[in-house]
Amino acid sequence: MLKKLLSTSAVIALVATSTLSGTAHAYANCPKDPNAKKPRTKIVGPSIGKKVQKAFEAYSEDRIDDALDILLAVEASKPYDRAYLDRFIANMYATKGGDSSKKALPFLESSVKDQVLNEKEHADTIKLLADLQMQEKKYQDALTNYAAWMDFTCEEDANTYVKIAQAHYELKQLDKMIEPADKAISLFKEPNQNPYILKLTSYYERKQYKPAVGVLEEVLQLFPENKQWWTQLGMFYTLVEDYKKALYTLDIAYQQGFLTKESEIKMLANLYQQGDVPYKAAMLMEKYIDSGLIQRTDANLFTMANAFHAAQQIDTAAKYFGETAKLSNDPKHYRRQGMLLQQSERFDEATVALKKAIELGIENTGSVYMTLAEAYFYQEKYSEATKMIKEAQKDPKTRKAARAWASYIRDTADRKKKLG
Repeated sequence: MLKKLLSTSAVIALVATSTLSGTAHAYANCPKDPNAKKPRTKIVGPSIGKKVQKAFEAYSEDRIDDALDILLAVEASKPYDRAYLDRFIANMYATKGGDSSKKALPFLESSVKDQVLNEKEHADTIKLLADLQMQEKKYQDALTNYAAWMDFTCEEDANTYVKIAQAHYELKQLDKMIEPADKAISLFKEPNQNPYILKLTSYYERKQYKPAVGVLEEVLQLFPENKQWWTQLGMFYTLVEDYKKALYTLDIAYQQGFLTKESEIKMLANLYQQGDVPYKAAMLMEKYIDSGLIQRTDANLFTMANAFHAAQQIDTAAKYFGETAKLSNDPKHYRRQGMLLQQSERFDEATVALKKAIELGIENTGSVYMTLAEAYFYQEKYSEATKMIKEAQKDPKTRKAARAWASYIRDTADRKKKLG
C-alpha cells in the first residue's frame, strides 16, 4: 500500500509546493473589537517614495535585478520606511524564485519584527514569510508564522490548515496532522482531496489502519471517480483482515475498469481464491497472463494452475502445471501435473510427467513410484507396473502399501494370462 499509499508521497509533495501551512490553535487576540479605532494608513516619505516608484517601473518592465539594485541602495531611517523597503525587496527576491527566495527571508523577518507596516501589509508579509520558510524547509519557523498570521488577522482558511498539516508531516509530527486536516476539510467550500491524503498518510505511517479505512471510506464517497481510492480502500481492508469488503470493493473497481496494474489484478485474484470463488481467480489470471499484463512467470502460472485445480478444472490445471514445470524445472510441478493427468485417466501423459519428476530428484519418491505403478497398471502394462512397485517398496513410507499393490498387480497379471 502502501507505498503506493501510499503514491501518497507524490501527492503530498504536490501539496507542499502549492499549499503549505501552520498549526491549529485558539487565536490569542480574537475576536477583534469591532469598535476599536483603526490606525491611520501609513505611507513612505517623499524621497523614499520616488525611489520606490522608480523601482516599481523597472519591475513592471521585468527588470527585476535593476529594481533590486535601486531598492538595496536606499537608506531609510524611519521604521515604516525601512519595513516597507524590506518588504518590497523581499517580494522582488521571491518573484525571482530559485535560490533568490532564500535571500528574501531576512528582509521579510526584518519587515515584520516591529509590526510597523499597515495592517494588510503586515498580514500579507507574515504569510509570505511562512510560505518561503516552508519552501526552504524551515518548517518550525513556518508553523510559528502561520500561527502569527492567524492571531493577527483573526482569519482561518482551508489551505492554511492544509499547510499546517503538511508542516507537521515534514517535522515527523504525524499525530499533529489530524486536527488541521480536519479543520481544512470543514472549511473547504468544495470537497478537496489534499487534507484526506494527509490524514491517510498520518494514520498509515503510524500503522493505524482502522481509522485509515474510515478516511478512505469517506473520501471514496466524495470522489468515486478517482480509481486510486478504490484500490487503496481494497488494500486497507486486507490490512485489517476484512477480506469480504476487500473483495467487494476491488470487484466493483474492476467492473469499472479501475484495475489496470498487474499487482491490482493479482490482488483481486487472490481475494477471489480466499473468498471460495477459485474459478473466477483462475479465469482472471488466465485472461491477463494471456494479454501480457501479468508476466508469464512460473510463479504466476503456478498460482493460476492452483486456482484451476481448486475449481476442479482438472485438465486445465494439469496443462498449466505442465507449463509451470517447463519454466521452473521444479520436480514438484511435474509431480502435480502427473497426479492430475492420472486423475483424468490420461495415463500415458501422466507417466511422462512423473518420470520427469523422478529424474529431477523429487523428494518422497515412493509415492511417485506408486502413482507410476498405478498408471501402468491401468494401461495393462504389468511388467512396467511391477518395476515401479518394486521401487516404491524401497521407500519406508510406502513400503507396506507397495507390497499390497505388488501382490494385486501380480495376481491381476496372472489372471489376464489365463484368460488370454
